[in-house]
Amino acid sequence: MASKKYILILAMALLVQTVAMAQTQSTDWGWDWKDTSKIAVSHMPQHNEFLNNQYIYPAKPRNMWELGLGVGLVKIQGDVKGKYGFGATVSLRKAINNAWSIRTSLTGLWPTGEPNAYGAAIGQTAYKNRTYQLGIDAIYSLNAASHYRGNPKTNLYLIGGYSLNAALVQYKGAPGAQPGGYNYFYGLGWPNSQAGTITTFGGNTINNRHAYTLFHGLDAGLGIAIKASKRVNVGLEHKFTFPVYGYDFLDGWRGGNSNDFYGFTSFRVNINLGNAAKRVEPLWWLNPNNYVYSELNVPRHMKLPKVVLPDGDGDGVTDQFDLEPNTPKGAPVDSHGVAKDTDGDGVPDFKDKEILTSLKCFPVNADGVGTCPEPACCKELRDLLANSKQEPTPVCTIGSLPSVQFAKNSAKLTKAAESVLASAAATIKANPNCNVKVIGYGASSKAAQQMSWERVNAVIKYLTEKQGISEGRLLFQYGQDGDANTVDLQGTTETGPNTVPAPHPNLRKG
Repeated sequence: MASKKYILILAMALLVQTVAMAQTQSTDWGWDWKDTSKIAVSHMPQHNEFLNNQYIYPAKPRNMWELGLGVGLVKIQGDVKGKYGFGATVSLRKAINNAWSIRTSLTGLWPTGEPNAYGAAIGQTAYKNRTYQLGIDAIYSLNAASHYRGNPKTNLYLIGGYSLNAALVQYKGAPGAQPGGYNYFYGLGWPNSQAGTITTFGGNTINNRHAYTLFHGLDAGLGIAIKASKRVNVGLEHKFTFPVYGYDFLDGWRGGNSNDFYGFTSFRVNINLGNAAKRVEPLWWLNPNNYVYSELNVPRHMKLPKVVLPDGDGDGVTDQFDLEPNTPKGAPVDSHGVAKDTDGDGVPDFKDKEILTSLKCFPVNADGVGTCPEPACCKELRDLLANSKQEPTPVCTIGSLPSVQFAKNSAKLTKAAESVLASAAATIKANPNCNVKVIGYGASSKAAQQMSWERVNAVIKYLTEKQGISEGRLLFQYGQDGDANTVDLQGTTETGPNTVPAPHPNLRKG
């Protein structure tokens, strides 16, 4: 019988090698964090805060259950020499996070045993055991997270948990009323046989009393699963079950201080259950570092600051290209950062009181004024320019404003969205020179255009009625190309309408 176990292990090893060779490196990391269809409603407030850069962690996605089916070999380690028998199990597993999961299982075990020469000499007999287990185990995945690869192709895990066991034992010998010369072992008929058990239950046969013995068990083991596809994986697992209080009659014989226990090696086929459009694979198949490394490689969520090159004199030419790095503030310069001297008289324009001095009037004095007498018309023009005051062009320095996220097919502001707008309103009030474009997206259909209009309208209404922002500072834009569930706020000095007619009022929600 031992050879059957080795054959099972060899077959599993060959299968693991075959599946591993068939797999190729993939950049498919399981799910897109922007896909809110895989986020539970209860976790959406956290995810909205994450999308708006108000919270650094994304919400945990919904993930599938795993249905497991297993068959294999079982053996009792006890006083009587054990032989391998058949075992089968069915289980249901659910992830708590990327490392921990919980699994419930129903298992049937049919081990046997036959004493060696020494055991037979002291009265041991052959036995048959029939055990049913109802178990709940905690499983810890050892290799879900990695800093050097994407999602794992294998799942190496440890098992620990509890099982409720019901065992029916038969032993061979007189009177041997059962097939093969066996008798039912009935615990109450043996001295101290009930030690470590909960109870016995069952019935009577014609010639033998018999009963199942109910007892607590502790589970421990390890396993490995190999991913064959996004729905199916295969695995090999070995699990021990130890009676909690040391029940010693699993082999029908009590000997010394030896306590019997089960060892079950199974080949498993596991199937992921759930709608792939709304759930990701079980989390132990997803590397929790995927988001971090994808952002480092191709940032899509991080708000990166604008690159600012040093410009010590503020003339618009960076220091690395500036040939005159100490130009006075406001002085006009050329492309090399050198103060302009339009007439070439040696006096830079910011000091020159006569910017266009004729060559015949050279040399000039320290103020750039030549030796030629100034015509009366030019003096009048110079005085007029000196006394004129030119209004500076308004400049908007409001910086980056947050985006507002809406639930799919909804124009109603969530609490998270109102919080984002309240923060944006404070920034808008602190920048009175700025107007704000309120930009909605969705140009693919009439319904999408109408929904875009309603969302922009909801944002403008909230900013004016709840936050006191002047309507004249808000520019109404809708139906642009982009993320249909997002409304962007953008600082500007432009002007425009703060209200426009609904494009398709017959499609208006509600």
